[in-house]
Amino acid sequence: MIRTVAVIGAGVAGPAAVLSLAAAGLKVRWFAPPPAPTHDPVGETLSPAANPMLAELGLADAITAAGHRPSHTTLSSWGSPQLLDRNAILHLEGPGLVLDRRRFEADLRRAAEKVAERVVDARLAEAHPAQGAWHLSAATGETLDADALIDASGRGTAIARRHGERNRADRLMAVHAFLDQRDADVEPTPAVLIEAVETGWWYAALRPDGSLSVAYFTDPDLLVETPTRDVGVWKALIDGTRYVGRWIDDAGFDPDTAPTLSSAGTTWLAPPAGRVEGAPWMAVGDSAAAFDPLSSHGMTTALWAGARAGPVLSAALDGDDDALDAYARSVSDGVQAFLDQRRRMYAMERRFAGAPFWRRRHNVTPPDLAERAQDK
Repeated sequence: MIRTVAVIGAGVAGPAAVLSLAAAGLKVRWFAPPPAPTHDPVGETLSPAANPMLAELGLADAITAAGHRPSHTTLSSWGSPQLLDRNAILHLEGPGLVLDRRRFEADLRRAAEKVAERVVDARLAEAHPAQGAWHLSAATGETLDADALIDASGRGTAIARRHGERNRADRLMAVHAFLDQRDADVEPTPAVLIEAVETGWWYAALRPDGSLSVAYFTDPDLLVETPTRDVGVWKALIDGTRYVGRWIDDAGFDPDTAPTLSSAGTTWLAPPAGRVEGAPWMAVGDSAAAFDPLSSHGMTTALWAGARAGPVLSAALDGDDDALDAYARSVSDGVQAFLDQRRRMYAMERRFAGAPFWRRRHNVTPPDLAERAQDK
């Protein structure tokens, strides 16, 4: 008998899980309401480390499609007032990409829809385990059963948060906007720019469509005024930068676009996989671990976790819980490695060591997750 797995959520991790499960010979029932027409996902930099994972999932064409551009150059003012150039030609996996994120997710969705047994174009309303299976219902009233479940619903962790402990390293938030050009006669530099400031740090990237993705990362209590309600506040923040503001001015981008706010902190679920009432489950993508965007590995991590879904749940449905445990350890090890790396990366910036944002990150020793797990 062919077993079934329910996947909750779309984005990047959801389709990756669907493809991995189908390749493992499992039937997939996918709760994936289509994005709104105005949906424009944030986060367009795809690490070179994602290339082999996309190939593993049969998605190599997704990164060669028109609409994406190689990310050869990252300019950084971090730890120094000077702007330094990091050339991606040094990456063994090849250059990363600056994506047309909407197209990328649409391509992943189309590939996953071809192999899913059932795609439910509605939000999940409820999921509960009983007698070794999962019983799910959509907001439309449709009900489905599955032998295992994957939560790929993002930072909100629709299901997995009920079965694991959510941990948080910080409360980093993003203030983000896509800026269009006022002057089309100017050709902007195709680059990614990172700039540290006293109250946080900035990210800017020229998107394939010619707009500029701009994000300011800080802690909520350091935002004295709310930029989403007052574009003047947003423009004042931009004016406080040395390089991001200059790029916007020189290339003729329009800073009058009101930004949005979103969570960008480092969080993780422990454990990110297991059994409830005998029914196996696992969290993937941001549901399992969401990293500070400084890592530039959010999508890569989502693809990695999604690609593990097939082998892990195939083994679990055969009664082998070692695969679930090994996946949980891999996620924990990845979080530990990132927390150690995160401390080192923030420690490189000493110009603002006395400022609250940086002091909070300089004086924190990363937790030992293995030791914490043993204590439990």
